[in-house]
Amino acid sequence: MQPTRLDETTARRAIASPRIRGFAYCSQAAAKVAERLVAIAGCDAHVLIQGETGTGKEVCAQAVHYLSARASHPCVAVNCGGIPADLVEDELFGHVRGAYTTALVARRGLVREAEGGTLFLDDVDCLPLAAQAKLLRFLQELEYRPVGANAVMHADVRVIAASNRDLHALALSGAFRQDLYFRLNVLRLSLPPLRQRREDTVLLAEQFLREFALRFERPARRFSAGAIQRLLAHGWPGNVRELRHLIERAVLLAPGVELQSADLEFEGDDAPPPAVDGESFHGAKQRVVRDFERGYIEQLLDASGGNIAEAARAAKKDRRAFFELMRKHRIDAGRFRDPRQA
Repeated sequence: MQPTRLDETTARRAIASPRIRGFAYCSQAAAKVAERLVAIAGCDAHVLIQGETGTGKEVCAQAVHYLSARASHPCVAVNCGGIPADLVEDELFGHVRGAYTTALVARRGLVREAEGGTLFLDDVDCLPLAAQAKLLRFLQELEYRPVGANAVMHADVRVIAASNRDLHALALSGAFRQDLYFRLNVLRLSLPPLRQRREDTVLLAEQFLREFALRFERPARRFSAGAIQRLLAHGWPGNVRELRHLIERAVLLAPGVELQSADLEFEGDDAPPPAVDGESFHGAKQRVVRDFERGYIEQLLDASGGNIAEAARAAKKDRRAFFELMRKHRIDAGRFRDPRQA
């Protein structure tokens, strides 16, 4: 069996739906996200997508749009963190001619450009509080007033917001408006980090390998067993985006057709790569399974607030068997409990 390709069973499970552009997976965690994307697309309420940097929030927002009845209309994306605080209202709602000194012509805002379609607000937590108030009013009434205008305009736009921060915690601390949080959080989608869907790592890497070889007119490439082991061993703090950039760099710089572990230059990695080429397949597999088990159990305990019985039910495992896994990985359920509920 070639170690550089997905095995036949995994390949059959791997999904790269032509209806969900750019969303390829074979893990159960990502499969649940795909199912929810389809369900959310069938509704027309506002959506809040949360997940770490690089988990694919914009890809999922586009999927919701193109799977929905709004697919024939525009999908307009805006990075809220990239707009100066004093220009947010102008960017979103536009202005009329003469609204201020340099407004020599009228300008349509992003809301108008997204008419009939979807407005994707990435890093929505970066909006200043004054802009949050205006966005809240727009979401409530679906009407807005361009800067300097007297007339109110109505909009038919679905808003999808995204953040890599905990908006609920920000709302509780006063850093984000609670009323806006609840208005956005009608339909919620939480994206798992790549370390919680490790089964997808090689699938995505091979997809990026083909993509960049074609784009840069390089010969077809493949991964060595050592390269695959190093991909599986990495923690991926930058998630899918980090993986994508890593493979792009390797395609451009690697001298041979077969990519070795030394060809994978991770961000900030000035030291020689770890000696995973000498690690056996069995040893690498055991390590990946161990990391997956621990991460999965901790995720369930965190979601259940440290309730072992509830976490075991979610895992569809006997409570005793679940507890044995906790003991195996030395996981203390107490650290997941909210001290305010003690």
